Amino acid sequence: MSALSRCLIEESSAIKSAADKLDIIQVDKAIDLLVSCFENKSKVIITGVGKSGIVARKIAATFSSIGLMSLYLNPLDALHGDLGIVAKNDICLLISNSGNTQELINLLPHLSNRQISCIGILGNIKSELGQKCKVVLEGNVNKEICPLNLAPTASTAVAMAIGDALAVVWMERCGISQADFAINHPSGSLGKKLTLIVENLMIPIKKITGLSPSYPLVDLITSMTQNGIGSAWIEDQYERGKIIGLITDGDLRRALEKNNPSDWISLKAKDIMTVDPICINKQELAANAVKKMEKNFKKPISVLPVINDESKICGLLRLHDLVQAGFG
Repeated sequence: MSALSRCLIEESSAIKSAADKLDIIQVDKAIDLLVSCFENKSKVIITGVGKSGIVARKIAATFSSIGLMSLYLNPLDALHGDLGIVAKNDICLLISNSGNTQELINLLPHLSNRQISCIGILGNIKSELGQKCKVVLEGNVNKEICPLNLAPTASTAVAMAIGDALAVVWMERCGISQADFAINHPSGSLGKKLTLIVENLMIPIKKITGLSPSYPLVDLITSMTQNGIGSAWIEDQYERGKIIGLITDGDLRRALEKNNPSDWISLKAKDIMTVDPICINKQELAANAVKKMEKNFKKPISVLPVINDESKICGLLRLHDLVQAGFG
């Protein structure tokens, strides 16, 4: 076994030991406080000093990412004005291995004055913080994995693991879904799949004029070249905004290959277009547009007409735009 593997096993053992020591009643109380905080649209204020402060920042970031509003509070800055971020009905999560961190102890009376309930993730539950926190989660470790038993290693791993576990159990209790998670991760792969809709990526129809079925081939080529989109939509002569056909670069090439050059001059849009093309509603997820394009086995789809709730065209969605948005 490598020295690195040994260290990882020792840290995992410390986490396992901490899991065995957790008081179920205290855990339930902690989750109840987090749930009430969410229901009251309040904040979780997380604080710690030194390495515990870094752990606090990470836990705060995790809570915020799953929809539980959370902020890191530097306990030194708190006593010099930053207490202003703490409001009634907020709760405070304090992280300390010793349980006697003076900066956190100094903060407690001011949190109490604001009627803030405190949860402690503490290495020593019999400490001063352990006696004064409303809820205490024990994060004690027998020793750090540091050979000097000095550098915060196992203790910080345990504190972070408890914070992660609180986040996960809170998610389960509140029924947080993939869609809820994606709201706070719009640039991630999951976020894009669950939040980006067709309307966000389409080219608005105001930039692409509808053509009549009798539009000549020569003028059609000019129009498709000028709009820079590589496609044109054909409008019903009797109902404005109703699409009856779509012409892409591929349709144009196939029509030229199929007909003799001498006949090209007589070709009209209606002779070239794909009749009643597959469309997609502007409110559908962009991910569904990709599926529609991929599942068409008759011929490749590179452009989808976008329609509104009245079945009138309002834009065109290109495969190119979907790929650029990360759906490729």
